[in-house]
Amino acid sequence: MNKKHSDSTPKHPDESTPMLRRIRNRLSRLLERERGDSAMRAQALLTAPLTDNRANELMAHWSQQYWSAEPGHRRLMLSELVLAKEAAGAAAENGRLFFRRLYAHTDSLYPLVQLRADLLRWRKEVPEFQPLEAELQALLASWFDVGMLELRPITWDSPASLLERLIEYEAVHAISSWAELKHRLTGNRHCYAYFHPRMETIPLIFVEIAFTEQMADNVQVLLDPHYNNDELPEDKARWAIFYSISNTQYGLRGISLGNFLLKRVIQALVADYPKLRSFATLSPIPGFMRWLEGQHGDVLAEYINDKEERRLARGDADAGRKWAVRIAKSLTEDKNEAIRRIAMQFATVYLTSLDEQGQPLDPVARFHLGNGARIERLNWAADNSERGMRQSCGMMVNYVYELDELDDNIAQLAQGKPRSRLSGRWLS
Repeated sequence: MNKKHSDSTPKHPDESTPMLRRIRNRLSRLLERERGDSAMRAQALLTAPLTDNRANELMAHWSQQYWSAEPGHRRLMLSELVLAKEAAGAAAENGRLFFRRLYAHTDSLYPLVQLRADLLRWRKEVPEFQPLEAELQALLASWFDVGMLELRPITWDSPASLLERLIEYEAVHAISSWAELKHRLTGNRHCYAYFHPRMETIPLIFVEIAFTEQMADNVQVLLDPHYNNDELPEDKARWAIFYSISNTQYGLRGISLGNFLLKRVIQALVADYPKLRSFATLSPIPGFMRWLEGQHGDVLAEYINDKEERRLARGDADAGRKWAVRIAKSLTEDKNEAIRRIAMQFATVYLTSLDEQGQPLDPVARFHLGNGARIERLNWAADNSERGMRQSCGMMVNYVYELDELDDNIAQLAQGKPRSRLSGRWLS
């Protein structure tokens, strides 16, 4: 309920309020066309009971019109909803009635997910969309509760339409050919995904897995389609390495689907492959270079053991950027061992640092540590792709999942002490 209307009689739709005037001023350029009776129809969609046949017919028309329209006109239609919502006041149920009506009208949740994607794309340009977007997010969070999701394996024998979606949605390590996709789904390679019964042909989030004899330290080896991934007999595999996790729907941003994914996958793997003993990721460090480039030399000096390097860093506001250049050069040109050790020390500091809310700075660390994993090992020159070099100068990290430690690790993170086994032995 809109607070400013909660303690008084709702105002007449034509009666101006500061909020309504502000919205009208901001959206005036979008609403220059003749609106006819569309405002009245929009209010019916927002206020009529779900059993109202006329309003439900209007919803069918609105939905068809929205998805056949160009982006500019879709934005206009959403703007009109915002104005109608504000004009209707408390009776509009903060817009949720509209979304529930749309949910009842469709046989899939996909249109609502796409509708939120539109609201997310335009909410900075049109800030008045933000309350509407937040209301839809709350509904989607309940409709996509983990208890309603189904975990399924995806194999090379899955329908071609589903395999095409994997290629389209892979967000960590791009799949450039069917040969690469086959490599990731056959032999000692596996894939699991969450599905929703009302979006059953679309994977919501999926994880790609490699079975290995040791904890993996180089993603190129895992990705190379020419690498024989059948040479290790399945009964000899001891590690399951999660090397790529991709969310597929922008419209579900901020709705946690992955918190229970790896735990569910581990349980499925233990049941199907009882000889597996250990479970780890081979993960990127996407924020490391950006963080390093922004560090003052006085901060970095605290983590440098070499006296001369420490002296040079102190007082230098540009030291972080200079170190980023030196680390990249060391990896690709001079192979300087001393710089490698310092680079890995910087990465250790970054991975174990928390923000003001007590959360890990790195988004991937935030995900895995928040799920109860621990930081196990840093790997030098583990990803020589353009993205890997740009984000973390080729470094990657292993997070280890041990089911009987997850809750303790989460509690330790809540105390501001992320669980990590990184130490000097990994930096030598």
